[in-house]
Amino acid sequence: MNRYLSTCVLLLALTACKNAGSNGADNNKEAAAKDSVAASAKPAASRSLQQTINADGFSSKGSIEAVTEVPVYSRISEQIVAFDLKLGQRLKKGQVVVRLSQATLNDQIVRCKAELEHAEYQYQAILMGQGYKRNELEKASDDIKRQARINSGYNTAKASLQQLEHQLAYCTITAPMTGAVSRIEAALYGAATPGTPLFYMVDTEHLKVCFDVLENELHNFELGTEIQVVSIAYPAETHSAKVSAISPVVEKNGMVHLEALLTPNPHLMPGMTAIVTLAK
Repeated sequence: MNRYLSTCVLLLALTACKNAGSNGADNNKEAAAKDSVAASAKPAASRSLQQTINADGFSSKGSIEAVTEVPVYSRISEQIVAFDLKLGQRLKKGQVVVRLSQATLNDQIVRCKAELEHAEYQYQAILMGQGYKRNELEKASDDIKRQARINSGYNTAKASLQQLEHQLAYCTITAPMTGAVSRIEAALYGAATPGTPLFYMVDTEHLKVCFDVLENELHNFELGTEIQVVSIAYPAETHSAKVSAISPVVEKNGMVHLEALLTPNPHLMPGMTAIVTLAK
């Protein structure tokens, strides 16, 4: 009887071990299947970027910057009456972007025209006082007419009017180049003051990528060397660039700074992080 019980216990133990091993194998297969599905679901763009970073040979992290950033100023002090700019807005060269109030200048022009008219009357009176008839004033010599214009204040009044009319053109501010608004400093109905930027523009048609290389990698680069650039924002796109500047100084950490001009692309913008590799 004891031998029979021992045999039963042994059989039950063997059966339990077999079931445990079978369940473990099934669990391992299920985990492997999940990992496979997750790997296949990974975006192709992310894999492309990872392949770029892990590619054999040279790779460096850099940043995309604008070659030119221009502040836009007002030449006169007036109130802003039209200002409809947004950060990142693209502008064309010559496009009207800001308008200033013309009320004060128009009042000054009206007064200046009246002063010019009075000065012109004084000019004629001086010439007539020297014996010239009103319809014969042009017969006076150039020297006499010049003295009459000075004494009457005609020259001063005319110059003042021309200056005001010239300032009137400053009330319309246009984009100095084709690009995008990078910073906004002014606001509608605020005061425009000479020397204080209204906004900043970047030249989006001319971008560069800035990156550093180790001193022992510098032999791979010279002016005009072609490189490939992949931005973090658009990892599936590869852009070409050519080295345009190499720092003549090796930094204390053994790095050398380089810059390369990029081929224009609407997906590239200043401030982007990018991966730089040598062109194949």
